[in-house]
Amino acid sequence: MSGAAATVLDRASRLPWWLGVLGIWGASRLVTTGILLSFAARQGENAWTGANPGYLDFARLWDAHWYYIIAAVGYPDQIPRDENGLAGESAWAFMPVYPGLVRIGMAITGDGSAQGFAAVAVTISVLASAAAALLFFVLARRWLSAGTAMLATALFCVAPLSPILQVGYAESLHLALLLGALILVLDRQWVVLPFVVTVMALTRPSGLAFALLLVLVWGWRWMRRRDEPFDTVERVRLGAAAVVAGLAGLAWPGIVALSTGELRGYLDTELAWRRPYIGDVELLPFTPWVQGAQWWAGEQWWPEPLIAGAPWSTGAVLGPVILLIVLALCAAAFALPAMRRMPIELRFWIIAYALYLLAVFFPQSSTFRLLVPLAPVLGAVALGIASVGSGRLGARWSPRVARGLRVLLAVLALVLSIAGQVAWVHIGWWVDGYDWTPP
Repeated sequence: MSGAAATVLDRASRLPWWLGVLGIWGASRLVTTGILLSFAARQGENAWTGANPGYLDFARLWDAHWYYIIAAVGYPDQIPRDENGLAGESAWAFMPVYPGLVRIGMAITGDGSAQGFAAVAVTISVLASAAAALLFFVLARRWLSAGTAMLATALFCVAPLSPILQVGYAESLHLALLLGALILVLDRQWVVLPFVVTVMALTRPSGLAFALLLVLVWGWRWMRRRDEPFDTVERVRLGAAAVVAGLAGLAWPGIVALSTGELRGYLDTELAWRRPYIGDVELLPFTPWVQGAQWWAGEQWWPEPLIAGAPWSTGAVLGPVILLIVLALCAAAFALPAMRRMPIELRFWIIAYALYLLAVFFPQSSTFRLLVPLAPVLGAVALGIASVGSGRLGARWSPRVARGLRVLLAVLALVLSIAGQVAWVHIGWWVDGYDWTPP
C-alpha cells in the first residue's frame, strides 16, 4: 500500500500542478462522499430529514438549515427574544455572502424548496472546495517543494474536517477566500487584498483576526526596515489594508445593529448558543475558554468535589490547568524546525486567528470546525514528513530506508485523516437520537 501511495503522489507531482491537485481533490471527495453516504444510510428520522435521507438531504443538517432560511426568506426584522428579554438563536448569527449566493442560485433554478437549496448549496461548496485545494497548493508552493506541497494538499483534502467542504456550510467558500488572501499577503498585494478580505469577513467571522495579522506584519516589516525596504507608500497601503480588515470584521455586527435597532443584537445572538452550557453570561474577552474548561471538566468529566465539602469540583480546578498545558504545547510547536521554515506571515496568521478564538469563542463540539482556517499548519506537517531522513539521525540511514519511512509516515497521516473524517461525521454531523454535539 505504501508503494502505491508513493507512486500516486510521485505521479501527481509530475503532472501540471493544477491537474495533479484536482486529481487529489476529486479522489478525496469520492472518499468523503462514501463516508457521508454510509452514515446517511443509517440516519434515523431527525429534526431536518426523514430516516435514511439521500445525500442532498443529509448535507443540509444543523446550521445548513439556518442558511436555507436566510436564502429562502432573508433575515428577521428583529432579534428574537424570550419573555425574559434574552436573545434566542436566530439567522442573525450567520454572515450573508454564502446564503446570498445560494439565493441567487435558487432563483436561477426556480426551486425554492429545501431540496433545491441543498442542490445549490452543495454545488457552491464543492466548487469552492476545488478552488480552495488549488489555492492551498499555490500557497504551499511559496515555501515548499512541489512534492511536499502536493503531500500537504493531499492532507488538506482528506483532513478530518474535510466533509464540511461538501455540505451546506460556508466553510469551503470562506477557506478559498482566506487562502487567496494569504497568498496576496505573501505577494504583498496590498491594494487588491482589502477587497478579498471584505468578502471573506462577510462569509465567516475572520476580519478582526486578519486585521491583527496585518498589524503584526506591519510591525515586523517596520522592525526590519533597515534589512528590507519598507517605504512610505507600502507602509500606508499595508496600514490601510489592516484598517479595512478591522472595519470588515465589525461590519456585520454593525449591519445587524442598523437592521434591528439593537446595538448588541449580533453579540446577544451569538451568546445564545452558549447559554445552554453556562447560562446567561456576558462576554469578557479571553474568559470563554476558561469557562469552557471548567464546564467540560467540572460538569462532564470530574464533577466530584476536589476536597470533601469544597465548593469546587475536581474538573473545575483541573480544567484550566489542562487548558494551559495544551496552549503551552501549541506555543512550543512554533519551535519545531518545520514551523520555523514557514513564512512569518503564515505564522502570524496562526497566532492571530488562535488569539481571536481564545478571545471570543466558547469551546464546544463546533471547536474542531472553527480550527479549519488553521489549515496552513498542514504545510508544516508535510514538511516534517518530507524531512525524515535528514539531520544527524537520518545520516545513519540508507536513502532507501529514509524514503520508506517518509512514505510510511505519509500513508499513516492520510489514513489517520480519513479515520478522523469517520470519527467527526459520527460525532459531529450524524444525528444520533437526542444529539447535542453540533458540528
